[in-house]
Amino acid sequence: MGAAGSKLEKALGDQFPEGERYFGLENFGNTCYCNSVLQALYFCIPFREQLLDYYSNNKNLGDVEENLLTCLADLFTQISSQKKKTGVIAPKRFVQRVKKQNEYFRSYMHQDAHEFLNFLLNELVDILEKESDAAKSSPETLSPSKKIANGPSHPVANGVQKEPLVTWVHKNFQGILTNETRCLRCETVTARDETFLDLSLDIEQNSSITSCLKNFSSTETLNAEDKFFCDKCCSLQEAQKRMKIKKPPHILVIHLKRFKYIEQLGRYKKLSYRVVFPMELKLTNTVEDADSEYSLFAVVVHVGSGPNHGHYVSLVKSHNHWLLFDDENVEMIDESTVQTFFGSSQEFSGNTDHGYILFYERLGGKS
Repeated sequence: MGAAGSKLEKALGDQFPEGERYFGLENFGNTCYCNSVLQALYFCIPFREQLLDYYSNNKNLGDVEENLLTCLADLFTQISSQKKKTGVIAPKRFVQRVKKQNEYFRSYMHQDAHEFLNFLLNELVDILEKESDAAKSSPETLSPSKKIANGPSHPVANGVQKEPLVTWVHKNFQGILTNETRCLRCETVTARDETFLDLSLDIEQNSSITSCLKNFSSTETLNAEDKFFCDKCCSLQEAQKRMKIKKPPHILVIHLKRFKYIEQLGRYKKLSYRVVFPMELKLTNTVEDADSEYSLFAVVVHVGSGPNHGHYVSLVKSHNHWLLFDDENVEMIDESTVQTFFGSSQEFSGNTDHGYILFYERLGGKS
C-alpha cells in the first residue's frame, strides 16, 4: 500500500492526527470478515486503550500462554507502535489463533462478520474471567489444603453466590435489557433482566435505526398457545410482553439482520433494504426514559448480493475524518459517502454495499 499510503498522508496533510496510525490488514484468502471487525474495534478508542494497557501490563509475563487476547493485544500494539503513519500489516498470528480456536472459521467459505464479532468478544471475556480466577487462586494466595485438582473452588460467603466479574470488555460493550411481562388478568408485571454485548434488530424496507429500535421494544400480546404462566394466578394467562433497555452500554453495537431464512426458497436471502443510520442516535426505549445520546464511529459493510459470498469493508470515523478500510487499502471518504451504505430502496438495485454492523459511542462520558 505504499502509493495508497502516501496518497492518504497527502490527503490528510498537516491534519494527520498526532500519534494515529492508519494501517490496512492483509487478507489471507477469505479473512475480510475478520479485518473489517478488527478495524472497527481498533478505532473504538476506549477498547483500544484498555487492550494496549493490558499488553503493557502483561508483556513481561513470559509464561503467559498464547491466546486470542494476547494475539489481539499484540496486533493492536504492533499497529500503534509503527514508525510509519500508514502501511499494511499481516495479522497472521491472530488469524491462525482464530482458526485454531474455532473450527467454524477454518474453512475458506464466506464467513459472517457478526458471528465473528460475537465469538471474539465472548472469547475475550472468558480469558479475562479465567485470568481473574487464576489470580485469586494462585499458589501464593492459597494454602496447600485449598489447592484442588479441578481448578479453584469458589467459596460462597454466607450462602450468597459471588457477583460475576465485570471485565473491561463488559464495561465497554455490555448493556442490560429488561423483559417485562404483564399478566392481563391480575396486572402483575414480571421483569427479567438479561445482559447483551450487541443488539440484533429486524429490519424493514425504507426504515431507520430509530424505527427498528421502536419495533424491538414494541408490545407483543401472548395468547392462544403462547400464553404466559403467571405465578400470582398460578395458571396460564394472556399477557403483554415487551423488551426495554435498562442500562445502555458505553459502546452500542447494532447488528442489522440482513440475512433472512426464506422458507419457500429453503435458504437464506440477503435483504438489501434501505435502513437509515444517523450520525447521532438518541436511544429512547430505555427503562428510565432518559435519552442516551450516541455518536456513530464505525460501520462494517457487507458487499454482495447474497449471504454465501461477498466481501466486508469497514467505514471508520477517526479524529473527525471518515476512512474506508478495505483489507490492505485505506482511503479517505466524505461523511456524505456514508449515506450510500444505507441500502437500496428498490428490491433489484446495482448497489450491493450495505451497512451490517454499526458501532456507536455514548456521548457525555462513560455510563
